[in-house]
Amino acid sequence: MQEGGRVDQTTTAPLRRDIAEQVTARVLDGRLPAEARINEVRLAAELKVSRTPLREALVELTDRGLLVAEPRRGFRVPPLNLDEARKLYPLVGELESLALRWSAPQDLLGLTDPLERQIDDMRAALDDERGLAELDDRWHAMLLSACGNAHLMRIIAQTKPLLKRYDVLYFGGPERARRSIEEHRDILTAIRDGDLNRAARLLVQNWVNGAAYLGRPAGR
Repeated sequence: MQEGGRVDQTTTAPLRRDIAEQVTARVLDGRLPAEARINEVRLAAELKVSRTPLREALVELTDRGLLVAEPRRGFRVPPLNLDEARKLYPLVGELESLALRWSAPQDLLGLTDPLERQIDDMRAALDDERGLAELDDRWHAMLLSACGNAHLMRIIAQTKPLLKRYDVLYFGGPERARRSIEEHRDILTAIRDGDLNRAARLLVQNWVNGAAYLGRPAGR
């Protein structure tokens, strides 16, 4: 506490971020499913925190679009919305493409072997949709790790969690996953060829194709 009883924001900010991360994880893995109402008393007890930093974290997640606030009714998880997802996927593709273009080519070349190994791991995980989704996340994170623009990376980090709720509607069987993996390999080939513009275009197309798969039955 500061003088006069004011809260020290340097102390509460890390706690709020930690709570926000824990609530985000619950939304993304389904412990807080779509359209669920947030029971703040129960959640505060579960996280072993007081209501004040919890509410601050919930407000922050509302600003990010991961929760919605309703007057006099508190917070809830928004419903899954395919129209929203079909707009978000290409948006993330454009943001990642920009991060790729703003990466040093020599730094990207240094990532090609680890990216190749990650693709091999993805092929080995074709029958494990949850594991494949995690590997796909890691591949994209590795690809963007050479971007030094912290502001852009922060925007990407705030936007991508909105998509994770839709993974269940995207990964629809081995054939669809194989097509996505081959798209990743094409991106990697373009980077090795030194054609960063082509790699960026293919990266956008990978996300656009993902939007097209949303809601389709497996194998289509």
